[in-house]
Amino acid sequence: MHKHTSIGKIILYVVMTIYALLTLYPFLWAISASFEPLKEIVSGNMSLWPKQFTFANYQYMMGTSAQFPRWFMNSVFVSTVGTVINIFLNTMAGYALARLSFPGRQRIYYGMLSLMMIPTQVLLIPNYLILMNLGMLDSYSSLILPSAINIGNIFMMRQFFLSFPKDVEEAAEIDGLGRIQVFFRIVFPLARPSIATQAIFTFMGFWNNFMQPMLYITTPSKYTLTLGLQSFTNQQAGVRWDHSMAASVISILPIVILYIIFNKYFLQGVRMDNEK
Repeated sequence: MHKHTSIGKIILYVVMTIYALLTLYPFLWAISASFEPLKEIVSGNMSLWPKQFTFANYQYMMGTSAQFPRWFMNSVFVSTVGTVINIFLNTMAGYALARLSFPGRQRIYYGMLSLMMIPTQVLLIPNYLILMNLGMLDSYSSLILPSAINIGNIFMMRQFFLSFPKDVEEAAEIDGLGRIQVFFRIVFPLARPSIATQAIFTFMGFWNNFMQPMLYITTPSKYTLTLGLQSFTNQQAGVRWDHSMAASVISILPIVILYIIFNKYFLQGVRMDNEK
C-alpha cells in the first residue's frame, strides 16, 4: 500500500511540474523578449536568454513614449484608492452583517447574495447612464465609485467575523472601548489575513480592468494602463512586439510586488478559509 502511494505521489509531482513549466515558460519568454530588439523577436527565436541584450524597449516606453508613464500612474492611483475604499467598506459591511443586530439584516444578506449572480456586464450601461447624469464621465471617480464595494469580499469578511472570537471584543468593551473603537483598534488589525486576500484580488480587479475605462474615459491623458496599451498598439502601423513586451512586463510589476508584500497574510487567509 505504501509503495502504491509513493508511486502515485511521484506521478502527481511529475504532472504538476510539467504543468508548471508549461505555464511558466510563456511568462519567462515575455520577460526575455522585452530585452530583445524587434528583429530578434520576429525571427522566431524562442530562447529564454536574449542574443542581443538591450534596455532600449524600456527606455522607449518610459521616456520616448510620453503617455505611458502617465497611464501607469493613472492605474496606480485608481487601483490604490479603489482598493483602500473597498477594504474599509467591505470589511465594515461584513462586520455589521456578522455582529450587529438590526431589522432586515438577513434580508439584506440574502439580497446581496442574489446580486452576486448578476453578471457585471449587465450593469455597464446602467452605470454609464447614471455617471453621465451625475456629470462624472471621463473622470477617475467613474472608475472608482461604481466598484467601491464588492459583494464577494463582503461575504468573505462576514464569514471571517462569524468565526472571530467574541471574547476578544467583549474584553475590549469591558476596558471601555466603544463599538467603533473595538472595530478599528482590535478587530481590524486581527483581520489582516482576510484583508490581505481581499486587497490582492481587489487591486488586481482594478489594475486589469479594461471595459469600464473604455466606456467611461475619453481623454487620452486619463487612460489607465490597460486602455492606454490598447490605444498604443492601434496607433502603430504594425505591432511593435519589442515595445509591447516591455510594456507588458512593466504592467505586471505592481501585481507581483503587491503579492510579495502580502504573501504571508494571503496564505494565512487561504488556510483559514479552508479550515472553515
